[in-house]
Amino acid sequence: MVVRLVLPATLCRRGVCRLSTRLFGSGNTRNVGIIAHIDAGKTTTTERMLLLAGAVHAAGEVDSGDTVTDFLEQERERGITIQSAATSFGWRGAAVSLIDTPGHIDFTVEVERAVRVLDGAVLIVDAVAGAQAQTET
Repeated sequence: MVVRLVLPATLCRRGVCRLSTRLFGSGNTRNVGIIAHIDAGKTTTTERMLLLAGAVHAAGEVDSGDTVTDFLEQERERGITIQSAATSFGWRGAAVSLIDTPGHIDFTVEVERAVRVLDGAVLIVDAVAGAQAQTET
């Protein structure tokens, strides 16, 4: 089985994507989540991963409200992730489905939903603030 991976349309509308379609075997798809407490840098890490993979030409900034995964108006205004969002990119012959999750304790249900489909996760802990109460939940 072959999966056709196309970059999200929101990227192309912003003019920051490299318009490309890649083919990957279904065995080469990995679902990876970014999880952490609030303001640890999950969305920023997601943006940098997209940039390094060549999926975008410029990384978005949370403070500017132009990130790929924070697509809700309230997310852009408040500078926080409210709803888990997935994006995809190719990396070394594999398709990576990357899920950016919220860090605020009020949106724990979103994180729990995302964790059910993950093959692996990246836990980010703020080096200055250290582990927070939300890190465990």
